[in-house]
Amino acid sequence: MTAQNTPNVTPPPVPRTLAETGLSLVMMRDILLKTMFRQNLEQVSELSRGLCLPITVTQELVDLARTQNLVEATGTLHANSSNEMGYRLSDGGKARALDALAQSEYYGAMPIPLEVYREQIKRQSVRNMNLTRKDLTDAMGHLILPPTLLDQLGPAVGAGRSILMYGPPGNGKSSISNGIRDAMGDNIYVPRAIEYSGQVITVFDPIIHSEAAEAEDDPNALRRTARRFDRRYVYCQRPTVVTGGELSLSMLDLVYNPTARTYQAPLQLKSTGGIFIIDDLGRQEEPPQKIVNRWIVPLEESKDILALQSGEKFEVPFDTLVIFSTNFHPNEIFDGAALRRIFFKIKVDGPDQEGFLKIFALVARKKKMPLDEGALIHLLKKKYPTIQNNFANYQPVFLIDQMIAICDFEGIPYQMTPDLIDRAWANMFVKEEVIAH
Repeated sequence: MTAQNTPNVTPPPVPRTLAETGLSLVMMRDILLKTMFRQNLEQVSELSRGLCLPITVTQELVDLARTQNLVEATGTLHANSSNEMGYRLSDGGKARALDALAQSEYYGAMPIPLEVYREQIKRQSVRNMNLTRKDLTDAMGHLILPPTLLDQLGPAVGAGRSILMYGPPGNGKSSISNGIRDAMGDNIYVPRAIEYSGQVITVFDPIIHSEAAEAEDDPNALRRTARRFDRRYVYCQRPTVVTGGELSLSMLDLVYNPTARTYQAPLQLKSTGGIFIIDDLGRQEEPPQKIVNRWIVPLEESKDILALQSGEKFEVPFDTLVIFSTNFHPNEIFDGAALRRIFFKIKVDGPDQEGFLKIFALVARKKKMPLDEGALIHLLKKKYPTIQNNFANYQPVFLIDQMIAICDFEGIPYQMTPDLIDRAWANMFVKEEVIAH
């Protein structure tokens, strides 16, 4: 979805002076010196892009460093850069840059003060979205879902509160989670880095955050409005973080790099304004109860507590739709107190026979496998009774892919026969037997 057809999220205002950045002059000066030192930048336009500040503010910062004899003009104009004046670090500037790098290797984009970021989070909160039934239906139109499921999902997603989806495996809990993400549709502003107590925490992560297309100005318009936002942010699609059995509680803490002496935001902070999906709950090393206990404060109070290397703890906003997905019955893995803190509980069951046949027909058409009535009757009358007619959403894809693989191997056209059904079925389940070691 492009910027032109998404709901409007108020953009972060562009700082017009050094004071409006919200950062200390010493921190900004040191980041300027480190950036000039590490990237060998000499012109204000280059520094403006590197620091993600307007040119006028960047010039103000360079002038400040010049008054402190840390930066000096080279006295030469660069003909290929609009006749810009060149600047370089003085000997004192190089010494100060090295000293600053010894304290923190961070350079480049100026961070956003945590307090300033809090205000932007309010402007683009995941709880401010007005998702309609049509939004969810359009995003999940490719899924065959029970008619009552959207009745439950709609209010849950619209409220931006926690959701627990549970039920037998292979019935589309992960696909539903992805459909919720697609239904969100609009875009938000993600900080490249935030600052707290003089420490820089990087937030923007190109693996998690997808940059969104920006609206273009109408060349005939009297006023230009596009691209007017604080460039210390990146305009992105609402993020989605998906974790599974690999999730550990340590992944929810600040990540400190002792070599660079910088911090990286934990997964839940990177997912701010979007979705955090914990798939396969119950398969992690830590017990599910312990994992949910970690989320109690964030889910109830919309804030999380993080800790610096020094041990100092501080609050960060928690503005994320958390989706827990499990194949276990909730009563098996949670106590009552934990369940009370998860706002919506939605059971995702397998399809009935009619739903199963709809999925089977859709998959067959997509994969160009001709349907055969005799083979389907054989499947329904001979095979499914052996598993008490427990239909699951994954089974049509599995069976048809198996038959396609067999046909390719045998060198025959794609076809569906009772014999091919039997061969495909044999791979869907493992026979219970004792194997001698």
